Amino acid sequence: MTKYIVVSGGVVSGIGKGVIASSTGLLLKMMGLKATAIKIDPYMNIDAGTMRPTEHGEVYVLNDGGEVDLDLGNYERYLNVTLSRDNNITTGKIYREVIEKERKGEYLGKTVQIVPHVTNAIQDWIERVSKIPVDETGETPDVCIVELGGTVGDIESAPFVEAMRQFQFRVGHDNFALIHVSLVPDMHGEQKTKPTQTTVHSLRGLGLLPDLIACRLLVPQPLNPATKDKISMFCHVSSEQVFGVHDVSSVYHVPLLLQSQGIVDYLTKRLKLKDIGLTPEMEQVGKSLGQRWRDLTTGQERLYDEVNIALVGKYTDLKDSYMSVTKALEHSALRIHRRLKIHWVESSDLEKETQITNPAKYHDAWRSIVSAGGILVPGGFGQRGTEGMMLAIKYARESNIPFLGICLGFQLAVIEWARNVLGLEDAQSTEFDAKTPHPLVIFMPEISKTHMGGTMRLGLRPTVFQPGTEKWSKARRLYAGAGTIWERHRHRYEINPEYVNKIQESGLSFAGKDEKGERMQVCELPNHPFFMGFQAHPEFCTRPLNPSPPFLGFVAAASSPDVLAAQLKYQEENFKPPHPEGAMVSEAELKNASEAVSSKANATDGEEEHMKVVSVVNADP
Repeated sequence: MTKYIVVSGGVVSGIGKGVIASSTGLLLKMMGLKATAIKIDPYMNIDAGTMRPTEHGEVYVLNDGGEVDLDLGNYERYLNVTLSRDNNITTGKIYREVIEKERKGEYLGKTVQIVPHVTNAIQDWIERVSKIPVDETGETPDVCIVELGGTVGDIESAPFVEAMRQFQFRVGHDNFALIHVSLVPDMHGEQKTKPTQTTVHSLRGLGLLPDLIACRLLVPQPLNPATKDKISMFCHVSSEQVFGVHDVSSVYHVPLLLQSQGIVDYLTKRLKLKDIGLTPEMEQVGKSLGQRWRDLTTGQERLYDEVNIALVGKYTDLKDSYMSVTKALEHSALRIHRRLKIHWVESSDLEKETQITNPAKYHDAWRSIVSAGGILVPGGFGQRGTEGMMLAIKYARESNIPFLGICLGFQLAVIEWARNVLGLEDAQSTEFDAKTPHPLVIFMPEISKTHMGGTMRLGLRPTVFQPGTEKWSKARRLYAGAGTIWERHRHRYEINPEYVNKIQESGLSFAGKDEKGERMQVCELPNHPFFMGFQAHPEFCTRPLNPSPPFLGFVAAASSPDVLAAQLKYQEENFKPPHPEGAMVSEAELKNASEAVSSKANATDGEEEHMKVVSVVNADP
């Protein structure tokens, strides 16, 4: 029987339920258990795909193309699992399912109500998804972490809270535990318990009794014993059921912080986890994971050398807009034993208009660019700030500064090249100017122009490195020389194939293309220390113990040429590409497409084109 651990929140949202939930799952994996996770978002949207990054944070993309809440990124990174779109439940999804059943007559003419029909749909969804294998073992998870988004008492959360009340009886007392996360404000050094008392009383009034109370303190001081005893007394729990989660130097310390307070011991007794029957092999896997995590966090405290990265984006007011990008940078910096310092640069601040309207902001932005060891331009939508991004790209290219462009950053790198190297001054994306005389980036023909949600090119897709790239491509070396790699995509626009030959002949090489050889997916400057663009979003596949290859190469290059050389060698010898579970293109389809491309290349004298690409490598910078 699957064990369920529900994580709810009170007082305010955004205090770290996702990190606490992920950390709990990681600790159970350190025991040798298999864990999965489900995030409940009580909004009416079907998914997160149409939400503004500045309002909701980044839209995280899964292998199956699901556009979901960024907390699922936490689960995948901490638990090292591959989730699906069904691991993210929204009110919109539940209502759509219930209404579709009603339209089909599956409720046999009954009046469809929140209770029992909506609450049953929620419980059925959780039970179904909790049994889906999510790791390389292919086995059913032992434990499912369920994070209930929002705060207890919200109108939007009411059906889900009621569903959880019923669910505890459906699965049984020994298979259901509740962790309630509450803010404990620190007022001039005094820790206040009243908000926690109030939210726990509200929760109990709704029929849910917390097994553990996680007291979130937004200060570096831990929970006082007196505060812990007071919460224990007024919330009707023992002191061992109350633990503190204060601010720490890194979120990677949170699992060990929880472990030090006995959360694993309590959950083992409460859920009778020893009855699951762990084999010695499973326990050894868990111990190995625990040791690697401790090594990671211990090493993090002994980092002295710093690597400076300028992140040039258009949503920098909310850092969560680039959550996975920052995590990929962090993981890479940890691998090369560097302290990461990100300089957040609002791209519009680099433009001439800002120089006129706000000279101080303009000079501060450019000071960050000039002082950085590497320049990163991530994804985004819309024209605002893109000219500033291209100015940063131009500086990186001309000054031999390591550069990594992701999605929009990849497209802008190509446009910047067309403008300043090919002399196509009006080169532009049709996203920004539909009438541009030089449409370097165009709308993909199969994408809907009227429906925004779920209509982009989404999910895990293959990139095929082109013949000859094994001789020079740093991107390919970072993937251990693999001919085909798999990364997650989220875009509506692509490089215009009509300009590809002209671009490649001038020196910018498209090292990687899609399985049909039609879409450009990786660009590189062969004679630059590190200049790379990806149409995909490799940040979505990064892991703390296995950094994303492009980000690892970029951060290494931003540190020094020697560090980059060492990491290229390490990747070639040690990197093992993960199996493309749940990809949008099957391996059989990839094989058929590759054979078709090879046949077409042979029929059109592809060897001549191959020689052109190789000649670019040997050309002068």
